[in-house]
Amino acid sequence: MRNPLVALGALNGALAVAAGAFGAHALRARLDQRALEIFETGARYHLIHAVAMVLAGALVVRGASTAGWLFLAGIVVFSGSLYALALTGTKGLGAITPIGGLAFLAGWIWLAWSAWRG
Repeated sequence: MRNPLVALGALNGALAVAAGAFGAHALRARLDQRALEIFETGARYHLIHAVAMVLAGALVVRGASTAGWLFLAGIVVFSGSLYALALTGTKGLGAITPIGGLAFLAGWIWLAWSAWRG
């Protein structure tokens, strides 16, 4: 049985590991300490929520997949904006980061609610 959420979660896990390695090796000499911290925060949250996507996709609980899609939205907006902010220095990108954080929060709350109601 195909499971696009698990597949996308696993792909995002690989991308997060690649981003972390890129930050640790290729960017260490190119970015200042603060920009590197921002990039690493994006990679950390990316990996955590990639695993959460796989979990949400694998659960046989009604509504859990919605949580997974919210996690994906959070990855794109939260981690994506942090990656872009660290690499470009465009401060305005920080304004959209909290929208991704809200998607992460909504995903966790949705997952909890889905598991609670069965």
